[in-house]
Amino acid sequence: MQLEKFYYDNRIVKNFAYATILWGAVGMLAGLWVALQLVFPSLNITQYGSFGRLRPLHTNAVIFAFVGNGIFMGVYYSLQRLCKARMFSDVLSQIHFWGWQAIIVAAAITLPLGLTTGKEYAELEWPIDIAIALIWVVFGWNMFGTILKRREKHLYVAIWFYIATFVTVAVLHIVNSFELPISLFKSYSWYAGVQDALVQWWYGHNAVAFFLTTPYLGLMYYFMPKAANRPVYSYRLSIIHFWSLIFLYIWAGPHHLLYTALPNWAQSLGIVFSFMLIFPSWGGMINGLLTLRGAWDRVRDDVILKFMVVAVTSYGMATFEGPLLSLKNINAVAHFTDWIVAHVHIGALGWNGMLTFGIIYWMIPKIFNTQLYSKKMANRHFWLGTLGMLFWAIPMYWAGFTQSEMWKEFTEAGQLKYSFLYTVTYLKPFYAMRSLGGTLYLAGVLLMVYNIIKTVRAAKLVANEEAEAAPLQKEYVKHSGEHWHRVIERKPVRMLIISLVVILIGGIIEMVPTFLIKSNVPTISSVKPYTPLELHGRDIYIREGCYVCHSQMIRPFRSETERYGEYSKAGEFVYDHPFQWGSKRTGPDLAREGAGNLKKSDGWHFRHFREPSSMSEGSIMPPYLHLLTDDLDVTTTEAKINAMRTLGVPYEKGYEKEAVADLVTQSQKITGNLLSDSIRVSPKKEVIALIAYMQRLGTDISNNKTPVVNQ
Repeated sequence: MQLEKFYYDNRIVKNFAYATILWGAVGMLAGLWVALQLVFPSLNITQYGSFGRLRPLHTNAVIFAFVGNGIFMGVYYSLQRLCKARMFSDVLSQIHFWGWQAIIVAAAITLPLGLTTGKEYAELEWPIDIAIALIWVVFGWNMFGTILKRREKHLYVAIWFYIATFVTVAVLHIVNSFELPISLFKSYSWYAGVQDALVQWWYGHNAVAFFLTTPYLGLMYYFMPKAANRPVYSYRLSIIHFWSLIFLYIWAGPHHLLYTALPNWAQSLGIVFSFMLIFPSWGGMINGLLTLRGAWDRVRDDVILKFMVVAVTSYGMATFEGPLLSLKNINAVAHFTDWIVAHVHIGALGWNGMLTFGIIYWMIPKIFNTQLYSKKMANRHFWLGTLGMLFWAIPMYWAGFTQSEMWKEFTEAGQLKYSFLYTVTYLKPFYAMRSLGGTLYLAGVLLMVYNIIKTVRAAKLVANEEAEAAPLQKEYVKHSGEHWHRVIERKPVRMLIISLVVILIGGIIEMVPTFLIKSNVPTISSVKPYTPLELHGRDIYIREGCYVCHSQMIRPFRSETERYGEYSKAGEFVYDHPFQWGSKRTGPDLAREGAGNLKKSDGWHFRHFREPSSMSEGSIMPPYLHLLTDDLDVTTTEAKINAMRTLGVPYEKGYEKEAVADLVTQSQKITGNLLSDSIRVSPKKEVIALIAYMQRLGTDISNNKTPVVNQ
């Protein structure tokens, strides 16, 4: 049979590789900076550089810029070779590359400006969400065009994971990004309260699953055998790994909401399927590590294999710990603490980071037809990365457990032993050690940058790599004893449709009842819509990223109800677009901040925003001086009230015309309270709206239990 000559496109691979390296360094530098801010609060420089605004920038940079470009780098390289075909369209490749970089730049500009939806890992506002969807479609179009014109009949296991990634991320992004815009840079989530929390963590956990995991498993299945020069250990295990993983993963989101106001049946589903995830996850890890059978002697000397072994081992550790954390007794200890932060970073630094570095070190010399500049330097990078990861994670695991135990400890007299602020200041040495680990890890990345620069400068890119292969046989003759799964592998559209059905099952079963059965979110008659001033204050709270450090969800534990007040109910949040339950307590819970013994004067809040340490000695919260000088923009008040009414908030018809007047009246009342406390400030300032929001929290619910210690 005559072979066809064609050319692989290495230029697009190089572009994504460079972007991966660049944004990796930027994202990790941002991460180190926000870690240092928890040790040295004075590093919160200006409102645009505060922890609340930079932490979402860090997570988006690492997830979507570093890992995102790493995915595309690996997919564009491996897909062409697995399909024995050039990418479907060079034009689509370029649109994909530059479009994705434009999205990253837009995120880097808007997040420090406070333009955010306030939903973790989905903070980008609606115009950028639309751009993400369009560029994702371009990626899928290019990928499927390549698959359809392939010269290799069967789809290798890596491509299965690429297909599942494409279809699932599309569904997750579209469903979670239903928003109602009120301006070019402001929107409200279509969902509220409990429903919003379920959708968000269905998205949030599966962003980890189908953006940080499944595509990287595809890369593992391609690059690890290539680097080891060994076939994948088990084809059958690959099949079990793939289908069971994508089916089970989609159910796991509710385990982020254990002991919350989410209905118990949904929590239970999340627990069951999260625990079952350990089996396919470890099946994949075992499949990866046993691929190195017969090559373990090479691991000692081959730095690329070292990176990959640590990556796959980290994947195994994270996917063992994840199911355990979904158990209620363990979650009760770990949730809201630094334990979760450590768990996440074992995956990010170990699995995603180390595998990306190994792929870069293996791939760059290939597309430049040269040798790596310095294997010794790469080996130093490996040890800096590994030690940095350990110095990062171990103190945070320790801090998380310590934090939880201090929150729960009572004196012999039955009172909470530690104030919340004491638990924060006690953990500063752990945060300092975490920063040291981050410094070591970043130093390794900078070594890699230098090593790659020296490598590519000494060579020339093979932009169009020549290859040849036999044309695809239209008629396929089934072989004797052929595995049944081969039928699916020969039909990429069929695999896409089956993957879509498999991932939709869990989401539909969890979400449809939560939305349609009213008993899942019982209403509370005393819960009223926010006043216009409180609504503005809530938007400022979201803009400043307060949800990054504070939760608004009191769990039904004695330690929490004694510290904060009555536990949270589902009906409290029916007007919250978006919900603000939080996922980490660096500061105390605020669900009852305006009620009971937690209630503080307007003057206390003003001074606290101006200089937190003056009211809470040792506080690591940054000052918010701009709130005292910036005027509140009331031109959007009418649009906000109309939007909320559209979303189901029962403002009376025509109230939008009266809203500003009500806002002014409430503002003047607060400034009067401040004046009586010897604080003179204009009622037009943003701080007044934020004080109004803080004083509203918890006032709709009877505070039956009052705290016995100050925070």
